[in-house]
Amino acid sequence: MADPELLIGEPLALDLINTRPVGVDLLESPAQLADWLRLESDRLPEPPPRQLSEADVAAVRAVREHTAAALDAVRNGRRPPNAALRVLADAQAAAPAIRRLDWIGGELAETVARLGDPGARLAAHLADAATTLLTDPAVGRIRQCGAQDCVMLFLPAHPRRQWCSPERCGNRVRVARYYQRHKSTD
Repeated sequence: MADPELLIGEPLALDLINTRPVGVDLLESPAQLADWLRLESDRLPEPPPRQLSEADVAAVRAVREHTAAALDAVRNGRRPPNAALRVLADAQAAAPAIRRLDWIGGELAETVARLGDPGARLAAHLADAATTLLTDPAVGRIRQCGAQDCVMLFLPAHPRRQWCSPERCGNRVRVARYYQRHKSTD
């Protein structure tokens, strides 16, 4: 397998799941979580916490693992495990969302804010992203990368898409095919 690297650009919940390629966890430390959050910052409702703790990493990883379990069940036509649904709901409840009015650009606007400490708000937002993904009708189109040694998931914009990334796995598969074709003709 190629060196593990962060893969972003899919729905946020898939990007989170994709932080665990085979045998590797790309969110083992507060520094690694901070790096991932920087890459995803334009998709977060607020800046990531300045100081991340091991507890924040554990909360995000719990959301990730239970999102993955629920997604696996839904993709295979099964009911998600109760534990997965409970953990996602608990993450959301730990930082309740409130609707409020704010004066923005000279007019009233409704905004949603989460209460609680920054780590709980982060886990709640990621659980919200999981909820959005799991209830989206497009969830049935999510695929696993076609490269033999890759477990990354993606939501194809084009029905012929086979790989998580043309640069990451697509090139490796094409090079391997080329090598096999030319090896057999030698």
